[in-house]
Amino acid sequence: MPPATPSIDELRQLESDDFSLVLGGPLFQLWRRAHLSDAVGNMPHRRALAAVLLAWAPLLLISVVEGRAWGSIELPFLRDLELHARLLVALPLLILAELVVHRRMRLVARQFLEDGLVPDDSRGRFHLAVASALRLRNSVWAEALLVLLVYGIGVFVVWRTRLTLDVSSWYGVVADGQLRLTAAGWWLACVSLPLFQFLLLRWYFRLFIWARFLWQVSRIRLDLMPTHPDRCGGLGFLSLVRVAFAPFLFAQGVLLAGMIADRIFFGGASLLEFEVEIAGVVALMVCVILGPLCAFSAQLEATENRGRREYGTLAQRYAREFDHKWLRGGARPDEALIGSPDIQALADMGNSFAIVEDMRWAPFTLKTVLHLAVTTLLPLLPLTLTMFSAQELLARLLKVLM
Repeated sequence: MPPATPSIDELRQLESDDFSLVLGGPLFQLWRRAHLSDAVGNMPHRRALAAVLLAWAPLLLISVVEGRAWGSIELPFLRDLELHARLLVALPLLILAELVVHRRMRLVARQFLEDGLVPDDSRGRFHLAVASALRLRNSVWAEALLVLLVYGIGVFVVWRTRLTLDVSSWYGVVADGQLRLTAAGWWLACVSLPLFQFLLLRWYFRLFIWARFLWQVSRIRLDLMPTHPDRCGGLGFLSLVRVAFAPFLFAQGVLLAGMIADRIFFGGASLLEFEVEIAGVVALMVCVILGPLCAFSAQLEATENRGRREYGTLAQRYAREFDHKWLRGGARPDEALIGSPDIQALADMGNSFAIVEDMRWAPFTLKTVLHLAVTTLLPLLPLTLTMFSAQELLARLLKVLM
C-alpha cells in the first residue's frame, strides 16, 4: 500500500531538524513511559542497565540456584563467553548506538536542503520521502512483525538448531538428539534471546528505512556540482555514516567474536576455521552501511559526464584565448607576462578540470570501507592469542621492530 500524503503538521516538522531513525516506534514510547528515555533519546545508560538486569542478571541467579554457574558441566554459565559478549557487551552497545546515530544523522535530511542539493520544485517529493521514513519508523505493525520473527524463527528454530553447542551446558542438555532446557535455559529462550534479537533486528529495520529513504531521494534530480571539492558532487557528507554506525558495527563484531570464542574453547575449533564467517560478516556490514549510498551512482556519473563536457568546452575556449594572447602576439606590448593573472587563471582552470576528472561515482572512498571493516574486526583481535601465546606474539613483534 503506498504511503498516505503527509499532513500539514508533518510537513512543518520536516522543516525542522527532527529527522531521526531512532526516535519512534512502540519500544521507544515504552522507554519514555518507563522514564528510561526523554523525547530526544537521552539516558541510554539507563536503558542499557535495565536491559542487562532483565536479560542477564536472572540467568546468573537461576544458574547459581541450579548449581550450573560454575561446576563440573562442560559449559557452566560463568564461562559462556558467547552469552556474556552478547548480553553484557553487544546488547548495551546496540542501545548506546541509538543516541550516536540520532545525534550524527538527524541533520542529514536538513543538509540536503541547506546545501541546495534539492531544487525548489522538488522539495515536495523530498518531504514525502522524509514523511514516509518517519511513518515507517513509527509503525506498530513493523515492530510486531519483528517480535513474531524473533519467537517464530530466531529462538525456537535458528538458536535451538544452529547456535547451541552439542555439550552439557548451563542452559540445557542434549538427550536423544534434542535440547532439554534448564530453568535458566527457558529464561534465556523466552526473555533474554528474544530481547537481544529484537533489538538487533530492529537495527536492521532502521537500516532498511535509511536505505529506502536514500533510494527515494536518489530518484530526485539533485543539483550536484561537478567541481565540488569532495569529489562527489556535494554528497560527501553521506560518508559520515561510518562514524554514526560504528557502535552498531562493533556490536556485530562482539557478537561474532563471542560465538567463535565458545567454539574454540569448548568445541575444539580454531580461529582459522572461521575465515569464511569472518569475511562474510565484514562484507555484509560494509554492504549494509555503504550499499545504500550507491543509489546516487547514476546521478554522480551523469554529473561527471556533464562536468567533463561543460568544463572541457570552457577549458578549450580559455586555452585558445591564452594561446592567442601570449603565443600569437595578441597581448599588448606593455603587458608583462611575469605576474599576469592569466597564468594563475590557467592553473585554476586546470585544477577545476582535475576535480571533475577525479569525481567518484559513490560518496565514499576505500578509506571508508577500511574504517568499517576494522571497526567490525576489532573485537576479534583478542582471539588471535588462541593461535599462539602472548610470548610468541611479543617475540614476533620485537622481531619485526628490531
